[in-house]
Amino acid sequence: MGLTKYKLGKLIELSDERNSDGIFGIEDVRGINNLKEMMKSKADLNGRDLTKFQIVRPGFFVFNHRTSRNGSKFSITYNYDSKPHIFTEDYVVFQVKEDCSEIVLKEWLYLYFCRAEFDRYVITNSWGSSTEFFNWSDLCDIDITLPSIEQQRKYVDVYLALQKNLAAYQSKVEELKMVCDGYIESLRRDYRKNHPQKMVRVGDYIAKRNEINDNGQVQLEQGINIQKQFITPQRSNSNLYGRRIVRRGDIAYCTQLNNDNVAVAYRDGEDCVVSSVYDIIFVKDESVLLPKYLMMWLVRPEFGRYVYTRSTGSAYEFLSYDDLADYKIPLPDIKVQQAIVNIYDSYIERKRIAEALKEQLKIICPVLIRGSLEE
Repeated sequence: MGLTKYKLGKLIELSDERNSDGIFGIEDVRGINNLKEMMKSKADLNGRDLTKFQIVRPGFFVFNHRTSRNGSKFSITYNYDSKPHIFTEDYVVFQVKEDCSEIVLKEWLYLYFCRAEFDRYVITNSWGSSTEFFNWSDLCDIDITLPSIEQQRKYVDVYLALQKNLAAYQSKVEELKMVCDGYIESLRRDYRKNHPQKMVRVGDYIAKRNEINDNGQVQLEQGINIQKQFITPQRSNSNLYGRRIVRRGDIAYCTQLNNDNVAVAYRDGEDCVVSSVYDIIFVKDESVLLPKYLMMWLVRPEFGRYVYTRSTGSAYEFLSYDDLADYKIPLPDIKVQQAIVNIYDSYIERKRIAEALKEQLKIICPVLIRGSLEE
């Protein structure tokens, strides 16, 4: 069978099912990131009337019609979970018409939406002044070319198999994270209750590094994001003289806070430079305290809450080195530290591989769509 062209609006229909009975709560609220994935809402929903929120059933699509300040991406996805979720009134919910389920598969349509070409089309055809929108009528007006349902199913099966493998791998990553978090938490409780003398002040084991890139010998510039990772800044600087040097094995952190989220990271790569808004610390004796073990404590939400209570400032709040130095952690034998660090390293590596697999899955979407149309 050949290809058939349709107006997308002929194949889909709006859904307006509200959470009027209050069946779904805060834990069911979702949003969409610009990677076209559902995510738990970061908004403060306490006291919010959830009865007006829209129910998105499994297999239903949902998108945010605001396209401004979204990284030139269109936030659209479908509910790939086995249970319903709820979204705010700002979102548009739709489904493939029941009598069109043998014309277009929802999974194939999702692959179609995941392509960079589709993002470019949406951004080009958005409208507005201070805020730009791509609305339901604009979506319905799209011309879409479909292969046969058999061709769609063939390529969707490839995608679902890859997605299943990724999900299985990610579940193992989460299991490793639970092991790390659980062990760290058990150490904290045990040492506070039974070994308070081994709850040590971090400042007794670290020192502040104040190396300045005076000669321009280090040419790699980095920053730190709230995911606790070193990143290349969006705006690079040609002049790196006078910036602070971060050596391999150091820990750097941003002294300016984002609520209780501390931008802190362990430097595992080559030496780099960061701006003066960062402080750099290093462990004085790694036979007593492992830097990665210390880092495991600095990424915990508990440390973020501690920092938030100790920070000072008016328009901006800052973390001083002295406040960081006063933070207390359990200090077990170096062999115990190494054992938990080994598990943590395995988790970080598996997490990196999982992210790479996700990127490959995104890249393959346009390839599968093109293959289904050209075969």
